[in-house]
Amino acid sequence: MPSKERENMIKFECSECKHANYFSRKNKKLLKGRLELNKYCKFCKKHTLHKETK
Repeated sequence: MPSKERENMIKFECSECKHANYFSRKNKKLLKGRLELNKYCKFCKKHTLHKETK
């Protein structure tokens, strides 16, 4: 993966068990804040809030 694409990669961490389950990309010029999504956590075995980490 080229370095430009790697710069746009973000990871999502479960707010309950703190596992990094999901990875995605975002345009950091347009979206300044951190993303929060409800996703399924395979460790908690339920839908939980996943927050963007560094």
